[in-house]
Amino acid sequence: PPTVPPPPGPPARGSLSLHRVYLRSPLGLLRLGQLALGAAFWVTVAAHKYEGAAHFALFAAVLIWLLTLALFGLSLLGRWELVPWLGSRWLLTNLVHDLALGVGLYAAATGIMGHKAKQRSFCNLPGYSQHCLYSAYLSASICGGITACLYLFSGLYCLLRRCQDQQDII
Repeated sequence: PPTVPPPPGPPARGSLSLHRVYLRSPLGLLRLGQLALGAAFWVTVAAHKYEGAAHFALFAAVLIWLLTLALFGLSLLGRWELVPWLGSRWLLTNLVHDLALGVGLYAAATGIMGHKAKQRSFCNLPGYSQHCLYSAYLSASICGGITACLYLFSGLYCLLRRCQDQQDII
Protein backbone atom coordinates (compact mmCIF):
# COMPACT_ATOMS: atom_id res chain seq x y z
CA PRO A 1 0.00 0.00 0.00
CA PRO A 2 1.18 3.51 -0.72
CA THR A 3 2.47 5.49 2.21
CA VAL A 4 0.39 8.42 3.29
CA PRO A 5 2.27 11.71 3.61
CA PRO A 6 2.06 13.45 6.98
CA PRO A 7 -0.87 15.84 7.39
CA PRO A 8 0.09 19.41 6.62
CA GLY A 9 0.89 21.71 9.50
CA PRO A 10 0.69 25.47 9.44
CA PRO A 11 2.95 27.20 6.90
CA ALA A 12 6.62 26.83 7.75
CA ARG A 13 8.18 29.93 9.24
CA GLY A 14 11.54 30.68 10.73
CA SER A 15 10.08 31.04 14.21
CA LEU A 16 7.48 29.02 16.03
CA SER A 17 3.92 30.26 15.81
CA LEU A 18 0.66 29.04 17.25
CA HIS A 19 -1.71 27.01 15.13
CA ARG A 20 -4.75 29.09 16.13
CA VAL A 21 -7.16 27.02 14.06
CA TYR A 22 -6.32 24.00 16.23
CA LEU A 23 -6.80 25.99 19.41
CA ARG A 24 -10.36 26.87 18.36
CA SER A 25 -11.20 23.40 17.06
CA PRO A 26 -13.26 20.91 19.08
CA LEU A 27 -10.15 18.79 19.70
CA GLY A 28 -8.14 21.79 20.92
CA LEU A 29 -10.88 22.83 23.34
CA LEU A 30 -11.28 19.26 24.60
CA ARG A 31 -7.52 19.06 25.16
CA LEU A 32 -7.62 22.23 27.27
CA GLY A 33 -10.40 20.72 29.38
CA GLN A 34 -8.51 17.44 29.72
CA LEU A 35 -5.39 19.26 30.88
CA ALA A 36 -7.29 21.39 33.40
CA LEU A 37 -9.36 18.57 34.92
CA GLY A 38 -6.49 16.09 34.74
CA ALA A 39 -4.33 18.50 36.72
CA ALA A 40 -7.16 18.97 39.22
CA PHE A 41 -7.34 15.18 39.63
CA TRP A 42 -3.68 14.54 40.30
CA VAL A 43 -3.15 17.67 42.39
CA THR A 44 -6.10 16.67 44.58
CA VAL A 45 -4.68 13.18 45.09
CA ALA A 46 -1.08 14.33 45.56
CA ALA A 47 -2.01 17.08 48.04
CA HIS A 48 -3.52 14.59 50.48
CA LYS A 49 -2.25 11.50 52.17
CA TYR A 50 -2.75 8.53 49.91
CA GLU A 51 -1.87 4.87 50.07
CA GLY A 52 -2.34 1.58 48.28
CA ALA A 53 -4.01 1.69 44.89
CA ALA A 54 -4.10 5.49 44.95
CA HIS A 55 -0.43 5.31 43.93
CA PHE A 56 -1.51 3.74 40.64
CA ALA A 57 -4.27 6.30 40.18
CA LEU A 58 -1.79 9.13 40.67
CA PHE A 59 0.75 7.50 38.32
CA ALA A 60 -1.90 6.98 35.62
CA ALA A 61 -3.21 10.54 35.92
CA VAL A 62 0.23 12.13 35.73
CA LEU A 63 1.31 9.89 32.83
CA ILE A 64 -1.77 10.68 30.76
CA TRP A 65 -1.55 14.37 31.67
CA LEU A 66 2.07 14.56 30.44
CA LEU A 67 1.26 12.70 27.22
CA THR A 68 -1.73 14.97 26.63
CA LEU A 69 0.44 18.02 27.24
CA ALA A 70 2.92 16.75 24.64
CA LEU A 71 0.14 16.08 22.09
CA PHE A 72 -1.38 19.47 22.76
CA GLY A 73 1.93 21.28 22.46
CA LEU A 74 2.95 19.58 19.21
CA SER A 75 -0.51 20.12 17.73
CA LEU A 76 -0.66 23.75 18.85
CA LEU A 77 2.73 24.46 17.28
CA GLY A 78 1.90 22.37 14.21
CA ARG A 79 5.09 20.35 14.63
CA TRP A 80 3.71 16.79 14.79
CA GLU A 81 5.64 15.88 11.65
CA LEU A 82 8.80 16.05 13.79
CA VAL A 83 7.72 12.93 15.71
CA PRO A 84 9.20 9.87 13.97
CA TRP A 85 6.67 7.36 12.66
CA LEU A 86 3.77 8.87 14.66
CA GLY A 87 3.81 12.23 12.88
CA SER A 88 2.57 10.72 9.63
CA ARG A 89 -0.27 9.07 11.60
CA TRP A 90 -1.16 11.98 13.87
CA LEU A 91 -4.94 11.47 13.75
CA LEU A 92 -4.54 7.78 14.58
CA THR A 93 -2.05 8.64 17.33
CA ASN A 94 -4.56 11.01 18.92
CA LEU A 95 -7.33 8.42 18.54
CA VAL A 96 -5.36 5.65 20.28
CA HIS A 97 -4.15 8.04 23.00
CA ASP A 98 -7.68 9.19 23.77
CA LEU A 99 -9.60 5.92 23.65
CA ALA A 100 -7.05 3.40 24.86
CA LEU A 101 -4.94 5.39 27.27
CA GLY A 102 -7.10 8.34 28.27
CA VAL A 103 -10.43 6.60 28.77
CA GLY A 104 -8.93 3.35 30.01
CA LEU A 105 -6.54 4.73 32.59
CA TYR A 106 -8.82 7.52 33.80
CA ALA A 107 -11.71 5.08 34.20
CA ALA A 108 -9.46 2.84 36.30
CA ALA A 109 -8.19 5.79 38.36
CA THR A 110 -11.74 7.05 38.86
CA GLY A 111 -12.86 3.62 40.04
CA ILE A 112 -9.98 3.44 42.50
CA MET A 113 -10.67 6.86 43.95
CA GLY A 114 -14.42 6.18 44.10
CA HIS A 115 -13.76 2.94 45.98
CA LYS A 116 -11.46 4.77 48.40
CA ALA A 117 -14.11 7.46 48.93
CA LYS A 118 -16.67 4.77 49.69
CA GLN A 119 -14.30 3.20 52.22
CA ARG A 120 -13.94 6.58 53.95
CA SER A 121 -17.64 7.50 53.88
CA PHE A 122 -17.96 6.84 57.63
CA CYS A 123 -15.85 9.89 58.45
CA ASN A 124 -18.27 12.21 56.68
CA LEU A 125 -20.65 12.01 59.65
CA PRO A 126 -21.26 15.09 61.79
CA GLY A 127 -19.12 15.17 64.89
CA TYR A 128 -16.28 13.05 63.45
CA SER A 129 -13.16 14.79 64.74
CA GLN A 130 -10.32 12.99 62.91
CA HIS A 131 -8.82 14.11 59.59
CA CYS A 132 -11.07 12.81 56.82
CA LEU A 133 -9.99 12.06 53.25
CA TYR A 134 -13.51 11.39 52.00
CA SER A 135 -14.00 14.76 50.31
CA ALA A 136 -10.56 14.65 48.66
CA TYR A 137 -11.13 11.17 47.27
CA LEU A 138 -14.65 12.06 46.14
CA SER A 139 -13.41 15.25 44.43
CA ALA A 140 -10.68 13.31 42.65
CA SER A 141 -13.21 10.70 41.57
CA ILE A 142 -15.54 13.33 40.10
CA CYS A 143 -12.68 15.08 38.28
CA GLY A 144 -11.48 11.73 36.94
CA GLY A 145 -14.93 10.76 35.70
CA ILE A 146 -15.41 14.03 33.86
CA THR A 147 -11.90 13.79 32.42
CA ALA A 148 -12.57 10.24 31.17
CA CYS A 149 -15.69 11.58 29.43
CA LEU A 150 -13.66 14.35 27.78
CA TYR A 151 -11.20 11.74 26.50
CA LEU A 152 -14.12 9.69 25.18
CA PHE A 153 -15.50 12.74 23.34
CA SER A 154 -12.14 13.61 21.80
CA GLY A 155 -11.59 9.97 20.83
CA LEU A 156 -14.98 9.85 19.16
CA TYR A 157 -14.19 13.12 17.37
CA CYS A 158 -10.93 11.62 16.02
CA LEU A 159 -12.76 8.40 15.09
CA LEU A 160 -15.40 10.39 13.20
CA ARG A 161 -12.70 12.25 11.27
CA ARG A 162 -10.96 8.96 10.53
CA CYS A 163 -14.22 7.40 9.25
CA GLN A 164 -14.69 10.42 6.99
CA ASP A 165 -11.26 9.67 5.47
CA GLN A 166 -9.75 12.80 6.95
CA GLN A 167 -6.02 12.73 7.62
CA ASP A 168 -5.79 15.84 9.80
CA ILE A 169 -6.91 16.50 13.37
CA ILE A 170 -8.73 19.68 12.42
